[in-house]
Amino acid sequence: MTLTAGTPVAPGRAAAAAYRLNFRPDIEGLRAVAILTVLGFHAGVPFFAGGYVGVDVFFVVSGFLITGLLLARITAHGTFSLADFYARRARRILPAAGVALAATAAACWLLLAPLARVDVAYDLIAAAFSAANWRFVAGQTDYLAAHAEPSPVLHFWSLAVEEQFYLGWAPVLLLVAVLARRWGRSALPGIAVVAGVVTAGSFALNLRWTAASAPLAYLGSPSRAWQFGVGATAALAAPYAARALSGHGQAWARAVLGWGGVAAIGWATVTFDGLTPYPGLAALVPTLGAAAVILAGQRADDRSASGVQAGRLLGSGPARTVGRLSYTWYLWHWPVLVLAQARLGELGWPARLALVLAAGVPAALTTRLVERPLRFSLVVAARPRRGLAVGATAVVVPLAAALLLGSGAIRILEGNARDAAGPPPVGAAGGPWLLAQPGPARHGGPVRPAPAQARRDFPPIAGCEVPPEATLSPPCRYGTPGARDRIVLIGDSHAGQWFTAVDEVARRRGWSVEVLVKQGCPLPKLTVRSPQLGRAYTECDTWRRQALARLAAGPRPRLIVAASLNRYTGDARALARRWDDTLGRLAATGAPVAYLRDTPTFGRDVPTCVSGALQSWSRCAVARETALPPDRLAERLARGGRPGVSVVDLTGTLCPPGPDCPAVREGVLLYRDGAHLTSTAATVLAPRLEFELHRLGLLPEAGR
Repeated sequence: MTLTAGTPVAPGRAAAAAYRLNFRPDIEGLRAVAILTVLGFHAGVPFFAGGYVGVDVFFVVSGFLITGLLLARITAHGTFSLADFYARRARRILPAAGVALAATAAACWLLLAPLARVDVAYDLIAAAFSAANWRFVAGQTDYLAAHAEPSPVLHFWSLAVEEQFYLGWAPVLLLVAVLARRWGRSALPGIAVVAGVVTAGSFALNLRWTAASAPLAYLGSPSRAWQFGVGATAALAAPYAARALSGHGQAWARAVLGWGGVAAIGWATVTFDGLTPYPGLAALVPTLGAAAVILAGQRADDRSASGVQAGRLLGSGPARTVGRLSYTWYLWHWPVLVLAQARLGELGWPARLALVLAAGVPAALTTRLVERPLRFSLVVAARPRRGLAVGATAVVVPLAAALLLGSGAIRILEGNARDAAGPPPVGAAGGPWLLAQPGPARHGGPVRPAPAQARRDFPPIAGCEVPPEATLSPPCRYGTPGARDRIVLIGDSHAGQWFTAVDEVARRRGWSVEVLVKQGCPLPKLTVRSPQLGRAYTECDTWRRQALARLAAGPRPRLIVAASLNRYTGDARALARRWDDTLGRLAATGAPVAYLRDTPTFGRDVPTCVSGALQSWSRCAVARETALPPDRLAERLARGGRPGVSVVDLTGTLCPPGPDCPAVREGVLLYRDGAHLTSTAATVLAPRLEFELHRLGLLPEAGR
């Protein structure tokens, strides 16, 4: 499609320009660039770390094409049919998406564990209703959900953003057109003003949200609307750009503009990565690059440009072939990749590349058998309600598949929960050798908590494990009311996971527990990047200073229990130095300090795995060297490397001698995600913790 100036047909005053639609082979090729960058990024191909910018290119192209389509109607007729517009969009977008979603639901039933099926069912429902981006915003801004497995329909976030753009943009343009027609004026100036306001406002919001919440900025439609706005602005400017760049004399300008746009997209693909604050200012590079390619492009019947134009390459046969498949290829590649890895484990980039390329087969079949027949059907196109009916069917079918997937999985999980009901795990009443069950070891059967319950099995410290945006812990004391003595539990969520065990130790002595815990914040003095905020975690540094200052100023506790994830940096020497600084300040309070060695880290959602492996728990075990790397700080403290600080190491119980660390021990499901203990496991481990603290001389006998 191209937009060219012609004789306007508009009510009242003549419009400044008219628009008509022509096929644009270079835009079809630009879609090929977009899909190839996305495929390379998801496959992990070297030099494609910024391939996520392909989505930005799609957004600009959509903004250009949709706005151009509406402009053509407005300048020709003064208005357009909203029902007809939505019917065309429904025929174009929804049938192929519905087929991909329904097929994904069926594959998930065959390949995923029951708990994962429930998650995907909710994702499928959100995707069917074009609201997937908001579901994933909620999940990715939630620190406590950070270890969830990737959804096979995660990529539907961008389709949801696009659909939300269609739903909002068309009525706005129709309103402007109707008002302009009533007043006898051209609608184009009003549309230009609206496009400018939307683009500028959305871009400002994008900058603000990128600084405050990266997932919200990346997935939210309000912070992405400006990219559609750039495409809309290009549609408004296209006739004038075509005139300004027409003729052989301007070929050089078109070449610079076109190749400059391609270079911008390529540069962003190669140089951007997961640490680039995005969208933010960085998104201007691929967005404006795509707009430049569009404005420099040519019509299918334009022979005036020389062979050096970018449009010549983008309009070539191979590029157009890939471009025609871009939409359905995008639909299929991600579920193929995610579900294959769910079954086979993490794969190297050559295997991932082979998978996303193989997804071109169902993409081609969907295009040929579903998308194009319905899109170009004269019978369906004859009346808008038929197109809308096709779209409604394409929503209902995956919705039904999602409900079947989720309800079936829930029945299985409810059965697991009934099987897990019963007396507490053996050993929970006390004794230091907890989980060392006499007799033959168990390798399968019901677990406690049941997998679905394990995800919600948090320590009861809501409001005291402060979120990423907080810089100060509230006064949080648990245990014996009015107790003079207290234990301080300090660190990140890997300290918070031990609360129920520490609380049990304190209560047996008539003490209280003070909680100083912040999510994702290393206790050693490190400045890290927050995935939830998408930037340097300065709130963590502030919180750490204030927490340590509070301990230094307050009454001396009877014991300080410190714990933290030790994987915030791979620099072991820097980590040791930063720990020395923090441990020195804790020891300076005069209280004994217990450094709890970090628990094993699985790197995957353990309850989900166990929900599909109740007959063989070992399927969810992880190699010891992966889950439990050496802790040089613990080794040094065990040798007496810092006076006043002792190391408490319970990893021998969580990960007994052997090649693997188990996810379940004697019927106790140990982890609520990929790195945190269930509160049940912490409670079961309380006697062992108490034994170790007493053995090290850090605790008096209970009752003293």
